[in-house]
Amino acid sequence: MTERIFNFSAGPAVLPISVLEQAQREMLNYKGAGMSVMEMSHRSKAFESIIQMAEADLRQLLNIPDNYKVMFLQGGASLQFAMIPMNLLPKGKGADYILTGSWGQGAIKEAKKFGAAREAATTADTNFNRLPKSEEVKLDPGAAYVHFTSNETIFGVEFEEEPSVGDVPLVCDMSSNFISKPIDVSKYGLIYAGAQKNAGPAGATIVIIREDLLERAPEGLSAMLDYKNLAKNGSMYNTPPCFAIYICGFVFKWLLDDVGGLEKIHALNKEKAKVLYGAIDSSDGYYRGHAEKDCRSLMNVTLRLPSEELENKFVKEATAAGLDGLKGHRSVGGLRASIYNAFPKAGVESLVEFMKEFQKNNG
Repeated sequence: MTERIFNFSAGPAVLPISVLEQAQREMLNYKGAGMSVMEMSHRSKAFESIIQMAEADLRQLLNIPDNYKVMFLQGGASLQFAMIPMNLLPKGKGADYILTGSWGQGAIKEAKKFGAAREAATTADTNFNRLPKSEEVKLDPGAAYVHFTSNETIFGVEFEEEPSVGDVPLVCDMSSNFISKPIDVSKYGLIYAGAQKNAGPAGATIVIIREDLLERAPEGLSAMLDYKNLAKNGSMYNTPPCFAIYICGFVFKWLLDDVGGLEKIHALNKEKAKVLYGAIDSSDGYYRGHAEKDCRSLMNVTLRLPSEELENKFVKEATAAGLDGLKGHRSVGGLRASIYNAFPKAGVESLVEFMKEFQKNNG
């Protein structure tokens, strides 16, 4: 194959071409080391430079304050579902969870194994097609933390702004819209994200935590699950996911140097989403978006067709046309187009043309 397809996968997802090309150039011999990054010691000066640069560029991208630690960990966001209550939920305290989809449900399910985790709000009654209104969110001012998922990949709903939680530490699963727009990190106690949506390949999980919260870690935690220990060791208590971190570093550099920062990528993401949602809304109901219009995701566009038979036909024909990864998550069905940072606008335009032709032939 000499041509690349348009990859709408929800993750692992599309990466910038320039990042892939740079990794290709350095695959056999990283900067004169005579070996690949996959082969070198994580204790070498070469890799220390890689992880330090990746952290420095991420700090610049997000304007991360000095009193926050950045860690590159393993286990995906799903391991963080357990690590967060293990480290941040003291005995006798509770934690609030705002549920807007499957990932929030997964997070609270794990948290309940370690302490008192409660639903502060949920939109399950409308099949997670919206965000809760402010009056629906019932928070405990004495909670250890408030957890929410900024973008629900499966249902395609996204918070435009973080919920207001007062002085309670705000914890966010930002996996599927991480580094897709500017945020104020100082509003958060902890941010975590699996890399494989926007930041890099699968294998690395990024955790940004305010330093005072590290002191909550109880004695006796396993060393590999103890934020305090992992932060103290600079993400290298054990062998980190070296190659994934290396690629993340390229992505951060791409956003800074090639794109021009998070405000620029946010504008591009809004442009792409506008084109695709416009096609859905102008189809006279043939294509129906799952999420309500005021909380639609810029990253994961979820939609349905008039029948499941047509959805299956759409996916088959789209795949044959080089538009891959459009099948919706197995738990909800339908279609899903994931258009992360690195996904090109040309791919969205190609999908829209395909949608029009498909409706013309199957309407």
